[in-house]
Amino acid sequence: MPDCEGQLVSSTFRPARWLRSRHLQTMYPSLPWAYLRSPRVRREILQLPDGDETAVDWLVPDQAPGPNTPLLVILHGLEGSARSSYARMLMRRAERLGWHCCVMHFRDCGDYSNRLPRRYHAGETNDLRYFVSMLSESERFGPMAAVGYSLGGNVLLKYLGEASATTPLRAACAVCVPLDLHLCADALNTGFSRVYQRIMINRMKNALRRKFNADTAAFRWREAMAASTFADFDNVVTAPLHGFAGKDDYYDRCSAIGYLRAIECPTLIINARDDPFMSPDVLPGADALSASVILEVSEAGGHVGFIDGGLPWHPHYYLPGRIASFLEPKLATPGL
Repeated sequence: MPDCEGQLVSSTFRPARWLRSRHLQTMYPSLPWAYLRSPRVRREILQLPDGDETAVDWLVPDQAPGPNTPLLVILHGLEGSARSSYARMLMRRAERLGWHCCVMHFRDCGDYSNRLPRRYHAGETNDLRYFVSMLSESERFGPMAAVGYSLGGNVLLKYLGEASATTPLRAACAVCVPLDLHLCADALNTGFSRVYQRIMINRMKNALRRKFNADTAAFRWREAMAASTFADFDNVVTAPLHGFAGKDDYYDRCSAIGYLRAIECPTLIINARDDPFMSPDVLPGADALSASVILEVSEAGGHVGFIDGGLPWHPHYYLPGRIASFLEPKLATPGL
């Protein structure tokens, strides 16, 4: 395990003059016209070791990548998918770089339902571990990297800490990560952030209704449908559905903050101090990071927003370029 501290750096990101509010930065990318480009994808079904399955959407490039071409694996956020704007942006960037690229969906996400009576959570690393190991063993690709957004970033960082030097990933990037799930649940129950909480909980309840009912749910159905905070939802749904004693046990065991010191894969974490999904208290000091981790902190950017220019009808997004600039040299070298 690395015994040196990681790096804390200030981001060069500056918000567009017409979009300085952290809430506008957060909400704008989800607007229908905010990012219209969609790469061509083909779907594969990933059979998982426990008999379940999930969907992987692969980028279909205009030209077939050559041998030893890098592969980028994208992990989406809570109730996200390959259709999320941030995923489409990064896939387009990977396409321009000539890389292989895919989005691994968490179970029961996007427009695909898994088989087993379970879904996904912020600490579910087994599926990612299996997938990247399978890709590495296939010898079809060059060096691999992964990028996770929000909840997907927490999954990625936890996996990297668990795998340490054994991961086949050459590099990784995690964006707007809820590093401490306790603090983030509290932050989302404060002020205007309650609006995001309400929207996301409603989406999760709708997903539960598609998969379960009062007779088939492996949790207390009425309490689940009455949940109004993440803490309530995680206590009555996420924890019992995935084998945790309760929300505190889930948050304690799955917050990525406890795994950062064990990461040996070169990793960039990008978080904003004004992220409405968390408070600045979630940001760790250098002593919580391994020497392989860089934590880049911006004063602004909201939650997976980071719009730094352009015009309202043609915005410019900071994240795809910043992520690519970190990953490219790591994937271009023959070894670390």
